[in-house]
Amino acid sequence: MNTMADRVSGLFFMALGLAMYFWINPNYIETVDGGNISPATLPNIISIILAIAGAFIAIKPTDHQLRNPVLMAKTGLYVTLLTAGIWAMSWFGFEYVAPVLALALMWLIGERRPLWLSLGVVAMPAIIWFLVTQLLGRALP
Repeated sequence: MNTMADRVSGLFFMALGLAMYFWINPNYIETVDGGNISPATLPNIISIILAIAGAFIAIKPTDHQLRNPVLMAKTGLYVTLLTAGIWAMSWFGFEYVAPVLALALMWLIGERRPLWLSLGVVAMPAIIWFLVTQLLGRALP
């Protein structure tokens, strides 16, 4: 990867972090009256880290080589699948989409052992649902 690509991607992530901190987080994270910490605390910290890391990459580019295009295409497939899964959750709900999405992702990464597939497809979505909806009292999509 040449230094120009590092500088451009660093500036992109710096701008993304700053946009998240100054515009996205304040406009899209709800405020609550009670609790120990604000719901915006962790997203704000991550936004700042993203902006600082992007600035470091832009200032001091790396000497890494270009990745294998096949691996980049696999990454694109995973991102597309996750995007489609999030979109499907908004239409059909977490309870129906999460197991299918987990199965698809686990199958794509090569997991074929029945025990791990069942844990990832049945147990983990159920645990996430229980923790978020029952214990924390929050809604899942």
